[in-house]
Amino acid sequence: MRMHLLVLLAVGPAGWAAATSSLSLRGDWRLRSGNGSLQLPGAVPGCVHSALIQQGLIQDPYYRFNDLNYRWISLDNWVYSKEFKIPFNTSKWQKVNLIFEGIDTVAEILFNNVTIGKTDNMFRRYSFDVSNIVSDVNSLELRFQSAVRYAERQSQAHTRYQVPPACPPPVQKGECHVNFVRKEQCSFSWDWGPSFPTQGIWKDVRIEAYNICYLTYFTFSPIYDNTAREWSLEIESSFDVVSSKPVGGQVIVAIPKLQVQKTYNITLQHGKRTVKLVVKINKNIAVETWWPHGHGNQTGYNMTILFNLDGGLHIEKSAKVYFRTVELIEEPIKGSPGLSFYFKINALPIFLKGSNWIPADAFQDRVTSDLLQLLLQSVVDANMNILRVWGGGIYEQDRFYELCDELGIMVWQDFMFACALYPTEKDFLSSVGAEVTHQIKRLKSHPSIILWSGNNENEAALMMNWYSINPSQLHTYIEDYVTLYVRNIRALVLEGDKTRPFITSSPTNGAKSIAEGWVSHYPYSNHYGDVHFYDYTSDCWDWKIFPKARLVSEYGYQSWPSFSTIEKVSSNMDWSYNSRFSFHRQHHENGNNEMLRQVEHHFKLPRSTDPLRMFKDLIYLTQVMQAQCVKTETEFYLRSRSEIVDGKGHTMGALYWQLNDIWQAPSWASLEYGGKWKMLHYFAKHFFAPLLPVGFEDQNVFHVYGVSDLHTDCNVTLTVRVHSWQSLKPLCSLSMRRHAIKAGQSVPLYKGRVSKLLACGNCTRQSCVISFYLSTDRKLLSPTNYHFLSSLKSATGLRKAQITANISQQGDTFVFDLETSAVAPFVWLDVGGIAGRFSDNGFLMTERNRAVRFYPWGRTSTSELKQSFHVTSLADIS
Repeated sequence: MRMHLLVLLAVGPAGWAAATSSLSLRGDWRLRSGNGSLQLPGAVPGCVHSALIQQGLIQDPYYRFNDLNYRWISLDNWVYSKEFKIPFNTSKWQKVNLIFEGIDTVAEILFNNVTIGKTDNMFRRYSFDVSNIVSDVNSLELRFQSAVRYAERQSQAHTRYQVPPACPPPVQKGECHVNFVRKEQCSFSWDWGPSFPTQGIWKDVRIEAYNICYLTYFTFSPIYDNTAREWSLEIESSFDVVSSKPVGGQVIVAIPKLQVQKTYNITLQHGKRTVKLVVKINKNIAVETWWPHGHGNQTGYNMTILFNLDGGLHIEKSAKVYFRTVELIEEPIKGSPGLSFYFKINALPIFLKGSNWIPADAFQDRVTSDLLQLLLQSVVDANMNILRVWGGGIYEQDRFYELCDELGIMVWQDFMFACALYPTEKDFLSSVGAEVTHQIKRLKSHPSIILWSGNNENEAALMMNWYSINPSQLHTYIEDYVTLYVRNIRALVLEGDKTRPFITSSPTNGAKSIAEGWVSHYPYSNHYGDVHFYDYTSDCWDWKIFPKARLVSEYGYQSWPSFSTIEKVSSNMDWSYNSRFSFHRQHHENGNNEMLRQVEHHFKLPRSTDPLRMFKDLIYLTQVMQAQCVKTETEFYLRSRSEIVDGKGHTMGALYWQLNDIWQAPSWASLEYGGKWKMLHYFAKHFFAPLLPVGFEDQNVFHVYGVSDLHTDCNVTLTVRVHSWQSLKPLCSLSMRRHAIKAGQSVPLYKGRVSKLLACGNCTRQSCVISFYLSTDRKLLSPTNYHFLSSLKSATGLRKAQITANISQQGDTFVFDLETSAVAPFVWLDVGGIAGRFSDNGFLMTERNRAVRFYPWGRTSTSELKQSFHVTSLADIS
């Protein structure tokens, strides 16, 4: 077992003395097509597509078939240009740098008509010395190459052997050879997203002029002495020293609330210099730790660091320091072969409850701080504590990680490699090295990040032979894999950040993969590491199909987004499940049919002759199916945390695929494009609750487990009720008192034959449903859960419910007082395009009256809600 300890600092804005001057080049630029036939204004940060939209030259790229119609944009070579004056006398500065925080992707950069460099990596920070060519009035030009054509040329140049996959499956309607360019992989298409290979200056750009020296970066490493129980903070600052003479001075580090005020003397020699300082925290001062959501506070401490240097140079940084430890535990488990795979935060085992994050938009300039706030607030509102930043997208913007720090969302951070093999030529590895080094420096300060992962699914792709590699060539690809992820990326992580664990891939067998030469013969073992699991054909209500693994970091089922979301990017001729649009929008092979087959296991398909009604009914049923499937699977993982059955179990994480959508289309997401909650997300709020009863059947015996994420033991009463589909009053109620549920454990609470429960209610499997909840002293402690005794397509006595709602406003929220005439499963409240979420939705309504709150995300009114409101339950589908 190896312990990874972390003190963290989130870097704030810098204050600069007169020895430094900065000019932002954000804002208005000029943009032209490759042959100059099209010229237009373009904003920076931004991309070509966004500029074309803003000038009204193209429609919304997400509308209907525009991902195909606008393919020409990414195949052209675009030019960004800008003329600007520098408002200070450049002759008075020893060095002037042009800094790009992000260029997308392949470009030649000309400054005053002089080529100063080329770029080939979207994920790097580029800095160019323009001291000798800068003047009062300057021209800057970026000549972009089509990343699609560049990737093709790079692939063709790799003649020694193929590096698969060459192209995505045809159903994805994407571009080829994305593994040959360091760019957001899903921009070439994915099974949930469109192909929009953007070009542009996607992050900040500025001029930095300075004398004496310049602070190029500022980051931190933790030190923790287990024996002395003492924290210390290693501060690492890198300088570009332009003074020919040594630069002396002092560094003052202050953390007032921890009574830290330290002064250090430093001397900087000419050139690139790094200063490392170790700041000890007095162990007699109580340090509050950062905790994941649901486990404690996200306490941070304000810190300032002031560099007082020769020549009157003063550089000040403000920051927030967070303290927490993280350990990845891989150790033997009694009664089971293999090793555990779970995380301890601050020495406490934490069950990972969450999902997988993909880019929130194909056009990153549309991903605002407000959108990130909305999406990430929805994470904690659904009782999640972790997101996995998936390796086929981007390293997210700073605000994403700041919000995760503030909200207590742990981050499993992939490096940006996914579902592909990669070349290992010197230039490629050099670019990757600069990328990884930069991202570690940029991100290591965040307490939310608990893990670096080398890639998404590439160990599995290699060893399960996704690409039909000839066995005689396998050693070549294994050597490339080890070269890229072990000798390069892992080495850079260990050098740059020893404070959190690193795994080479996900899924992986962890320590076993390492022992087998970094690639395991079977990376999906239930006895090691993490697994990804997908099965669209078996009945998802059968919990026995799911892997009793150590940690499940991907699993899920598709559904369609709501009609109000689809309506914005389609026309009335598209509103059919079998329309050309519906097939075009589905990027997963046979995905629409797979959804229907899974629905048919337990529900009747609608038979309406009205195509629009049929389309809306099928949308509803796919969301019901998705929510119920993921609920069943997640609850299996939750109850498996504390048991070993047939040598398998001790499951300590469930991250379903996926959280968010990149556009309006069928996908595995629980949040639609823009943030609207699908039924699955409401279900997640329940199945990720801190205390939950989980019910399941095994050989006609009904079991209930109590699952706790609490830090203390609790004594609860379990109540099991039997309801008839024909009655709003329970047929019978059983209470089992004084069950002890240990903190962080899953324990059996009830075991009884189904026939006994049916006799209690004098009913059959088809005529009744079971609900159950945990309470103490009549106070509800858990969500009310339920168990269906048969497929709902064979339910008897289930009749169409008349559900009405009285809507009233209470402060900033609205109350929907519901009344039903009959028991109603999967009650779905919808207010169309009015942005917001309900306190609950998609629920089983077994009582006549129920109050549900609506939390708007913008301005609305009672009258608007009444006009837009629509309610659906299962019996409405016919």
